[in-house]
Amino acid sequence: MNYLKQVQKGIDYIETNLDFDIELSKVAKEAGLSQWHFQRIFKALSNETLKTYIRSRRLANALNKLLTSNQKIIDIAITAGFESQESFTRAFKKAFDLTPNEARKIGNQNLFIKKVEFNAEYLKHINQNISLNPEIYTQKKLLMVGIHTQFYSVDSEKNNIADKLPALWDEFLSQINEIKNKVPGLAYGVIHQTQDKTDLLDYYAACEVTHINNIPEGMVSLEIPACRYAKFSHKGNIKNINNTVNYIYSSWLMQSRERHNYGHDLEIYGHEYDPVSDDSVVYYAIPID
Repeated sequence: MNYLKQVQKGIDYIETNLDFDIELSKVAKEAGLSQWHFQRIFKALSNETLKTYIRSRRLANALNKLLTSNQKIIDIAITAGFESQESFTRAFKKAFDLTPNEARKIGNQNLFIKKVEFNAEYLKHINQNISLNPEIYTQKKLLMVGIHTQFYSVDSEKNNIADKLPALWDEFLSQINEIKNKVPGLAYGVIHQTQDKTDLLDYYAACEVTHINNIPEGMVSLEIPACRYAKFSHKGNIKNINNTVNYIYSSWLMQSRERHNYGHDLEIYGHEYDPVSDDSVVYYAIPID
């Protein structure tokens, strides 16, 4: 699968619809990807959320109209998705450090926010020539028991990881010994999209069990089907794991011939994990076809 071309299709859709409200799910659909995976790849590539990019491009389109047409500012504001000239002026000044009237008088085309273009050299640049080869393996079916929450990841403007996941892990680790039939030595963070048309994610702090019975109060069970995985190592503080995930989604997945199968991503914590050591190692695995 050529993810780069698919992401570009989404960008092209945005460009042709700047005068209209743009639904994130529609952008992803045009690209042939689920919303979360499109947003995850886009954020890894551009270091910008999809929603922020769309807002910036619509403001840039408004600027272009200010400089090249005689349209009234209120009409440009409404087309750009603002309810009033005042709210448009506030957003415009924040973006360009000028009011719409000032920009129209100056007539400086160099203020224009350029459309993002993705290419191989750009990928190489943002990853600083990182070379990271995963272990490709077939994972048997996993039975798990753990604690569940839902959250928004770094690819969303609603990002609430810091509020959700540390507290979840504290609660899980305080109760882990209550889990029956657990396989010793490993714990998992399990990430999965809730549905195709949202960026809300399911997250489980869990451990593998040999069979499921007598689930502790407040916990849930889940079954992860057998499939192939690409597993990457992450060294250092777990707070920086997004750097590893960005590499996976923006570089490796783009350049490999593999395709994410929309299954469960796994954070894998074993004996190499030490929350206070710079030498700590955890693993991040994505399901592939």
